Amino acid sequence: MKPRILLLIAFLTLTACKREQKKSTSEPVLISNNVQYTEENGILNIQSGKFSYNFKENQLPFKKIILLNASMAGYITELGAENIIIGVASPEYIYSENIQKLVREGKIQNVGNEQKYDVEKIISLKPDAIFTNHIASFDNTYKLLKDNGIQVVFLDEYLEQNPLEKTAYIKLFGKLFGKSDTALGKYDEIIKNYQDLKQMAAKAKERPTILANEMYGDIWYLPGGKTSLAHFISDANANYILKNNTEEKAVTMSFEEVFAKAGQVQYWINAGNHPSKKEMLTMNPVYSKLPVFNKGKVYVITGKEKAKANDFFESGVVRSDLVLKDYIKIFHPELLPGYQLTYMKELQ
Repeated sequence: MKPRILLLIAFLTLTACKREQKKSTSEPVLISNNVQYTEENGILNIQSGKFSYNFKENQLPFKKIILLNASMAGYITELGAENIIIGVASPEYIYSENIQKLVREGKIQNVGNEQKYDVEKIISLKPDAIFTNHIASFDNTYKLLKDNGIQVVFLDEYLEQNPLEKTAYIKLFGKLFGKSDTALGKYDEIIKNYQDLKQMAAKAKERPTILANEMYGDIWYLPGGKTSLAHFISDANANYILKNNTEEKAVTMSFEEVFAKAGQVQYWINAGNHPSKKEMLTMNPVYSKLPVFNKGKVYVITGKEKAKANDFFESGVVRSDLVLKDYIKIFHPELLPGYQLTYMKELQ
């Protein structure tokens, strides 16, 4: 009898351990191939590229943060968490009026720019964390901040080439700021909007041909066929001139190479931030040789621009649904007759 009792006790103990383990460990939340997080025994584990972070329950949610990249401000504003920002770099590049108001009121401090951060000011502000893209040339600065007890979190959302994976970063920010429910609600809403818009675009009768970006000097930097912009063009049911390319970065071409591919182009998008076609020609007269420049439509990303700040690179990073909606409006205007462009503007 005694061995049976011992066996029963061992079984119950093992079962309890398994239940406890299941309770204390969550399934990995995959943001993208670059970023994921898990929760285990009250610790939030984050893997971001080659960097790992472990935050205990008493460290979260963050109450005071500093942003060194304007693009990350889009996630903060979408969550309505602007009040936790105590410092930003290069505030002139931030579009959010709420953040700008806090800067004017002195509640958010200017901590420098990409040429030189004000390390002493950053340390004196005592942030819970700093969020930034990793820039190798600043490694000494990052080390100095870490040596002073400041957590530096590297998130390279700009590397993501799937628009919905860029949007998914909001889930991680929600977890770090104690706004998970809000973040998941926003994420689900954006994803549903995006998928509904994609299905709408698929019903369009025509599939126009698209050219993108512009020249710098003698070189045209076109988005590779696997970049975020190429995904948007495809999901908006249009034909990108480099659709068969497999690059996830910019592809360099001469004007002659682009001209050879652009004969059937109907729309030229993301053509910089020029105020007019006339100004474009003063920058580069060869544009006048392109059929799309003379007979098609040219669009720039200045629909929400104030001085040096452009919301396309801020809220547009999160609101992939609104970016897609703009492209659908451009390529298939009949599908969205009452919609006014958010981030884009047609050049006259």
